[in-house]
Parts: sequence; C-alpha cells; structure tokens
Amino acid sequence: MKPKVSESERYLSTSNRITGAVVMAIGVIGLIDIVLEWRTLGGLEVAALIGILMVLAYVGLVRPSVTLRPENLLIRNHIRDHTVPWGKITDVDVTDILRVHTEDARLRAPGVQVAMRDLRKQRVGGRKLGAENSVSRAEFVVDRIDHHLNMYRQNSQGEIVTSWARPELVIVGVLAVTALLAEFLR
Repeated sequence: MKPKVSESERYLSTSNRITGAVVMAIGVIGLIDIVLEWRTLGGLEVAALIGILMVLAYVGLVRPSVTLRPENLLIRNHIRDHTVPWGKITDVDVTDILRVHTEDARLRAPGVQVAMRDLRKQRVGGRKLGAENSVSRAEFVVDRIDHHLNMYRQNSQGEIVTSWARPELVIVGVLAVTALLAEFLR
C-alpha cells in the first residue's frame, strides 16, 4: 500500500525549537522533583509557575511556523494563527523575519527568521556566508511561497481568518489561577 503524500510544506526555526525543547525538558524535571519531594500548597504554586514558564517556552520558541498548503498559507505566530488564501497575498519578503503582505495588512511570521549576524555579514561583505545560513534558508522559503502563489493563486479565494491560540491561552490561565489560589490558601 502506497503512503499518502502530503502536499503541505512546513518551515520553522530549528534552533528555537531545540532551545524550547531543552527548556521544557528542564521544566519537566522540575515538575517531577516537586511531585516526588514537595507536596504542599507551596509546591503546587511553584509547579504552576514552572508550568506557565514551560507554556511560554512552547509559545515563544516551538509554536511559530509557516505552513504552505494547496488551499492557503498558515502562519502560526506566538498566540495567533493566520490562514491566508493564496489569492489574498500581494507580496512576500524577509527582513529579520518573514513578512506576508496582503491588501489590508502585513503579517509577520517569526517561524522563518534571519540571524542578525548573517544580515551583518551580508551587508558588510566581510567573511562569506556559509552554504547553510539563515539568509539563504529564508530566501528559499520566499521562493517556495512564490512558487505556491503561482500554482494556487487562481483556485484559492476566500477571506483571511485569524484565530487565537486558545489551548495555550487556556492552559496559562488555568495555571495562573492555580498559582494564585495556592498562594492565598497557604
């Protein structure tokens, strides 16, 4: 049986994901220690605060991405998602991060970033950039978006849909309420 091939392409910052995973792993170790050794309201408060920091690490470092699909472009920012039909995109460029222009707005996509060091090297013209650098990677993503625009613009209409990252916001809210209750009940 032949596996189903996905036509989606997903781009994200690998270094941010690694950093986020390390921070969350340290948080898990802290939570395990609290569960084993510190079963009080103070421990619950600290566990809730560690949980908030873990969610913030996820939201800030792991969540941002850009997904190219035949129907639309999905931009996952820190706390919002933008689903942009190909027909609504007027331009795409890269400054420090990827920017997608529409008639009404300019959406920033932190999932594709350019390292400031690479930008300085490119502008100054000093030491040459290596083959694997953030500038060439960002330009590759822009080229892929342009390719998708040419292929799917005619068939992809509709409105831009912006939605909040509800699960992440709810988790932070629940953990914050838990920390406050633990503080007041101590």
